[in-house]
Amino acid sequence: MTWLITGGAGYIGAHVVRAMRDAGERTVVYDDLSTGVAERVPEGVPLVTGSTLDAGLLARTLTEHAVTGVVHLAGKKQVGESVDLPLHYYRENVEGLRVLLEAVTAASVRSFVFSSSAAVYGMPSGAAGDQVTEETPCVPMSPYGETKLAGEWLVRATGRATGLSTASLRYFNVAGAATPELADVGVFNLVPMVFEKLTRGEPPRVFGDDYPTPDGTCVRDYIHVVDLAEAHVAAARALDASPGRDLTLNIGRGEGVSVRGMIDLINAATGHDRPPVTAPRRAGDPARVVASADRIREELGWKARYDVQDMITSAWAGWLRLHPQAARA
Repeated sequence: MTWLITGGAGYIGAHVVRAMRDAGERTVVYDDLSTGVAERVPEGVPLVTGSTLDAGLLARTLTEHAVTGVVHLAGKKQVGESVDLPLHYYRENVEGLRVLLEAVTAASVRSFVFSSSAAVYGMPSGAAGDQVTEETPCVPMSPYGETKLAGEWLVRATGRATGLSTASLRYFNVAGAATPELADVGVFNLVPMVFEKLTRGEPPRVFGDDYPTPDGTCVRDYIHVVDLAEAHVAAARALDASPGRDLTLNIGRGEGVSVRGMIDLINAATGHDRPPVTAPRRAGDPARVVASADRIREELGWKARYDVQDMITSAWAGWLRLHPQAARA
């Protein structure tokens, strides 16, 4: 098969391309390079620069490269930004997906893997120890989460109507890097946000310390980006082997770590000693969101291999590559 990886020059996308290539799959990258980096694309992998809103370019790309499957990671991904720019997010994430699916069905592509998010769940209710399953009601709390849930609906409906094999993968909190040059360069998630504060000689921030959790801070499920990429390979191969299949799967470790706990681990791993300061709660932050990873293990035989320490260590190596001044003497 030949897999088109949209957003394949991005942080997660580049890891997916690498995992697919290492598994012996042929890949083509399609990316508008608005946040992606062309240098992340491995030598020998074609790179097509364009938007998922460009129906003509998509059609030509699918035909010229004889694409038989798509992994769709391209899109806008910042929750806060989506609140300020909802129309932009719906255009890029939902209309872009619609245009892509139209091209995919016209080209008789067989399989489609969709990058979704735990943001579709919103603020799940339940007991403190509960895990979020794929049956947990989806009540997204941001335009970003809404576009991901709408995307799942669109992907599933297209599969039912056309026979396209589909999988929607709900990512939890992604961190780490396979190699320093593939590390996340954005400062939007907890790990790089703490790195940035430490680099500036400032204390990290905890948003709220009065949640109903063991240490009062929010608890999240963190997944290594290499494990995430390997889950995409497993999903892609499952779809190829079972035409007409429809999967919706969480990708997490099933283990929660508090924000304060993560900051303590980051301080220890980086040689810093800056206790966090407490800031007011952020609106819409649920106390605890931890994945149930049972279904993906049963359906695909996949299980996360890396722990939080691996995520922090590999992410820090990538951070130091761009911010050598952050190293402690």
